[in-house]
Amino acid sequence: MSDLYAVIGNPIGHTKSPLIHTAFAEQTGQPIHYTAIEGSLGGFAGAVDAFRAAGGRGLNITAPFKLDAFAYATDLTAAAQVAGAVNAMKFDGDRVLADNFDGVGLVRDIIHNLACPIAGRCVLLLGAGGAARGALPPILAEKPSHVVIVNRTFAKARQLAEAFAHTGPVDAEAYSALRDQPFDIILNATSASQCGEFLPVHGDIFAPDCLAYELVYGKGLTPFLKMARDNGVRRLVDGVGMLVEQAAEAFVWWRGVRPDTRPVIEKLTVPLLEA
Repeated sequence: MSDLYAVIGNPIGHTKSPLIHTAFAEQTGQPIHYTAIEGSLGGFAGAVDAFRAAGGRGLNITAPFKLDAFAYATDLTAAAQVAGAVNAMKFDGDRVLADNFDGVGLVRDIIHNLACPIAGRCVLLLGAGGAARGALPPILAEKPSHVVIVNRTFAKARQLAEAFAHTGPVDAEAYSALRDQPFDIILNATSASQCGEFLPVHGDIFAPDCLAYELVYGKGLTPFLKMARDNGVRRLVDGVGMLVEQAAEAFVWWRGVRPDTRPVIEKLTVPLLEA
């Protein structure tokens, strides 16, 4: 009999999680059945209660429920506490164990799949919301030479930088101050690409061999990636690798076996074409 897992979000029709975890299960011979749940806004706890009552073993959590999952959990890992959000849960009787694998998935994609070391590199993190907060600790753990956070609301970037200043070389700057500062790795963790907005940055932020990484996936050549391309950047990447790698981390956490992510990433990768 298969163990039951799912992803919960709203909307949920776009999710790739069932495809990803089904592929992982087939690879590893794990007896799981994975589905998608569209939770109602304000109804997260009830939906999870029902899933657990039906024998559910674990959940992935996507927008807009990551904060609801944080509140629902009984046991939070350090990564979840730092991020202030949860993207995976597993159930052990009355206990609800919760973690956040987004940052770990991002770093694993950059280092292992893209063969781009973070150690000794200058990193620019665009955005200071939940995605940026989850990404920052694993990035700093790789010992970059410097991390700069920028955000439309400078105070939010400064607050995030100050919260992690004890763990590594991280500072906050305003968008207007980003001139003549080339970066080796630039991560767009803002929501701008979700609605096709351009960011107020100058082309001189891209170092000659820069990696331009868009955390969202499936949006094609976003305004951020277009700017990088137009300024000579050849390494343009969207977040499909991060998506698959964070899913793999949850799979290991649930099942104790690590799947091969490369064929799944290859299956989901689409050309970065202009819309």
